[in-house]
Amino acid sequence: MAWAAAVALCAGGCATAMAMEIPTSTAWTVRFEPETAGLTLNHAASGASIAGTLRFEVFEQGQANTWRVVAARDGLGTRLAVETPDHHIQGYVVFSGTGDRIEITPVHRTRQNFEGRLIVEGTARLGGDSFACRTRPPKTPAVVQFASGGADSALNDSVYDRIDDTLLRFEAGSPRIRTAQDGFDVVWSAPIHVPGEATAALEVVRGYYRQRWAPWFTPLNRERCPRPPTGWMSWNVYFDTAGEAENLAEARVAAEQLKPFGLEIWHIESWQDNSAQLPVSNFSNLNLRPFEQQFPHGMKWLADEIRKLGFVPGIWTVPFGTGNAEFYEAHKEWFLHHPDGTPMSNWSGKYVLDPSQDAVRAHMEEMHRVMSSEWGYDYFKIDGMSGANRGYSAHFYEMPDVRAAFRNPEIEAPFRLCLEALRRGIGDDAVWLACQGHFTGPEAAYADAGRTGADIVHWRKPPDWNNYLNQARITLNQVFVNNILWWCDPDTLLVGEAPVEMARLATAVVALPGQMMFAGDTLAGLPPERMRLLQQALPVCDVRPLDLYPIFELVPVWDLKIRRPFGAWDVVSLFNFSDQPETIQTALDALGLPEGTYVFYDFWSGVWGETSGTLGRELAPHSNAVLALHRATAHPQFLSTDRHITQGGVGLEALAWDEAAKTLSGTTRAVGGFPDTLVFRVPEGYTLASASADGAAVTHATTAAGLLSMTLSAAEPGLVTWELRFAE
Repeated sequence: MAWAAAVALCAGGCATAMAMEIPTSTAWTVRFEPETAGLTLNHAASGASIAGTLRFEVFEQGQANTWRVVAARDGLGTRLAVETPDHHIQGYVVFSGTGDRIEITPVHRTRQNFEGRLIVEGTARLGGDSFACRTRPPKTPAVVQFASGGADSALNDSVYDRIDDTLLRFEAGSPRIRTAQDGFDVVWSAPIHVPGEATAALEVVRGYYRQRWAPWFTPLNRERCPRPPTGWMSWNVYFDTAGEAENLAEARVAAEQLKPFGLEIWHIESWQDNSAQLPVSNFSNLNLRPFEQQFPHGMKWLADEIRKLGFVPGIWTVPFGTGNAEFYEAHKEWFLHHPDGTPMSNWSGKYVLDPSQDAVRAHMEEMHRVMSSEWGYDYFKIDGMSGANRGYSAHFYEMPDVRAAFRNPEIEAPFRLCLEALRRGIGDDAVWLACQGHFTGPEAAYADAGRTGADIVHWRKPPDWNNYLNQARITLNQVFVNNILWWCDPDTLLVGEAPVEMARLATAVVALPGQMMFAGDTLAGLPPERMRLLQQALPVCDVRPLDLYPIFELVPVWDLKIRRPFGAWDVVSLFNFSDQPETIQTALDALGLPEGTYVFYDFWSGVWGETSGTLGRELAPHSNAVLALHRATAHPQFLSTDRHITQGGVGLEALAWDEAAKTLSGTTRAVGGFPDTLVFRVPEGYTLASASADGAAVTHATTAAGLLSMTLSAAEPGLVTWELRFAE
């Protein structure tokens, strides 16, 4: 019987009159329906379940034949039997395991020796916000995977529920997991003749992130922050010199060039009194007094002006210390001191607050309440969080000599209490980026985003290759929490000063994984081709990781799998992180793709071709290729659009081929005043008869070497429907 039919029979849990319950020592309930070989596995504590069928496939004389799985005939209700078509029992199926893990093992009967595999096939269900993923790292990682819109990979081995932080993991036999309308279609097997793989195991892992990496795991608050924050900040090009005039001048450029593409936040850095230049420890971080020379109208006025330009105002704060001696003298009892009475200092200030005091935390809360409720800032980049050394607050407060200086040395978790005060201060609706925060710390429970990368530049210096390389390395290390626990911030996307190949590589590193995207270049005078890179990263595509573990190697192949109601494709970035020209390539099966012929198109160069085995490009040092990869069709097909680096993941909203009418039609979301060029493959035997659009002018449609490009120009933002008609 086909497994789909068996699932239908088992929709009620296979609790028919014929169903039998098989006792196990695990937390799983096992029911079997002998007539249909229907199997249901239920894990009550997590809500995980499998409903499907069992069968045994045996290999005889070079052919595969199917044997049934039936109730055992020996009076034992603890196992099932494997039956040949002529009703001989040739083996058994045993259920074992402990706790949340159940193992299903086929066993030979007597001295027989035959090749075969037990196949479990059905529909898996977990929680309401679940997705298929990979949780077993390969020994030598060659590809890192991401997904958008329910896309799947043959490399997946698990299903993860983001809300409950629960994992359903399949073992043995290269499980196939495909996202379905109501759950996940799953096939996995256990070869009876391979001892190391002769068990099909299923395990529920509760607290997958919480137990391993993030003890304060809290699911990303999508009501407050439904998408990765996008914006601009001054620090990486202006450093300490950007005041209100510079910020507003840049914001006016961004309102024309970037806001139509999805830029949302205008973020103010280095505004505190005495912030003319580093170090931060000299800034007046705690008294809400702006640097008058650069911000003469004050911070509320600036927030109002930012809103007039259509942006959300954002502000940088360092609430753990100050460089202001006057404030220190007025509140000396709030600060930490060495045994000799001299003030303690770190990156946050020459004078560092004592977090063990209620009054100190109340001041933190109040100053952020003023910035939020009275000044009007809705995005907060709160700096000095966990960090990697005692210069940062969480690290600093854990040091024995610092704890000994607390006014209340017995206090538990003072840093976490500070975070609670900060969240109360900014309010429940404000978006919080924990700068130098980390998912291992308590900020994971309060912040919406974490600054995962180091500064992309050194103070008053342009970015160099090592900065970009580190941005890629840190992205790989921490992106497995992105769009799950919080949004990852790899620091700004800088495209203005680096060689164009390096700027393109940085665009792919920041944008393809679905991280936060803050621009950081001087926008006025930015060449159009560099501004275009920023536009092509906006808005951030809704992407989640498929590899749910940290990666420490510089993996050269990043694969974003995109699935939409009208189609599925991959966007594969091949990176050459070396200092020499190299050919970077990958086998298609290493991308989790089925066999077949694929068409690729390079977003940067326009180079395209077909492949059925490997995907590769020869790349210059410090460069990359971004290849849209589609299954080849016999008719004209969409390949790419220059609107966004995901090549259709953002902007393309419908696509259909009408075989009878020989038309390819679609809908795109236009950015008013900015043309959008779509690229199509036209197989031999087809010629373009006409190109038309409703809502935009078709300014260009040409065919060359099997490609067709069509440029749509819409005066206003909105949906554009288009149609390509072909003649054979």
